[in-house]
Amino acid sequence: MPSLKIVRKRIASVKSTQKITRAMKMVAGARLNRAQQRIVALRPYAQKTGELLRSVAAAMGTPEMTTEVGEEAPAPDERQHPLLARRPEKNVLYVVVTSDRGLCGGINTNVAKAVEREWKRKEAEGKTVAFVTIGRKGREYLQRRRGNVVYDVLKPFDALDLEKARAMARWFVSRYENGEYDAVYLVYNEFKSAITQMVNMDQLLPLVAPQTAVASDEEKTGIIFEPTPEALLYRLLPMYMEITLLRALLDSQASFFGAQMTAMDAATRNAKDMIQRLTLVYNRARQAAITKELMEIIGGAEALKD
Repeated sequence: MPSLKIVRKRIASVKSTQKITRAMKMVAGARLNRAQQRIVALRPYAQKTGELLRSVAAAMGTPEMTTEVGEEAPAPDERQHPLLARRPEKNVLYVVVTSDRGLCGGINTNVAKAVEREWKRKEAEGKTVAFVTIGRKGREYLQRRRGNVVYDVLKPFDALDLEKARAMARWFVSRYENGEYDAVYLVYNEFKSAITQMVNMDQLLPLVAPQTAVASDEEKTGIIFEPTPEALLYRLLPMYMEITLLRALLDSQASFFGAQMTAMDAATRNAKDMIQRLTLVYNRARQAAITKELMEIIGGAEALKD
């Protein structure tokens, strides 16, 4: 049985840890409320932007193009935006969004493992894979496995706003337009609740367009486009990329705080259980020590009588 001094030190150490985890849980909960408000406010706008964009693409009759390796890409439509152009997938870019810090359960590991599975699958098909990492944990995971990290965003969640998301989006959008990459995928944690986060892998580029054309704007969507669908498309596509990336960043941020709050709550409860167990051990050790001292006193008294 350990000595009383050692058990007291362990109890004091666990109590200090419990104070830290309780404080981190409260801070994460407060930040989660703000992050949740931001993502809830942005989602309807992002969804409507996507719907409008697809309506414009449908009105233009944007065709669906093949992406199979070895097949020739169709001749480009003069009206087609470069971000809608489909090419055979030879060079693939993954935009990986993780957090900068840990102590948040397995959300970063889930994203990293999902990316690694796709990475190995694409390479097995003979494709070249590169990564843009947004968040320190994703960068470290991929660098340890010698992934080709071509661009890393430092402290992406500090003062996060649309301008910051726009600067990130411009990097991979410009390279897709130049033909450096044939497809861009976004991998992140979608926030469902404080205890539920789901890994999403969305195709950012090329944008998935409807297969069939329509006779007129009003016949399909009930919307009259002014000045022209082409002009709207050129304005909406970059905006959609920026909003989609911002939404993913806000989702990841809210997921981090939710996962951290849950993890710190579990750690606080585990610390409480450990303190109870150590207190029981301490009381037993103290009782044994007292009993031993009493036996020594009684033994000494008996010896004096003799």
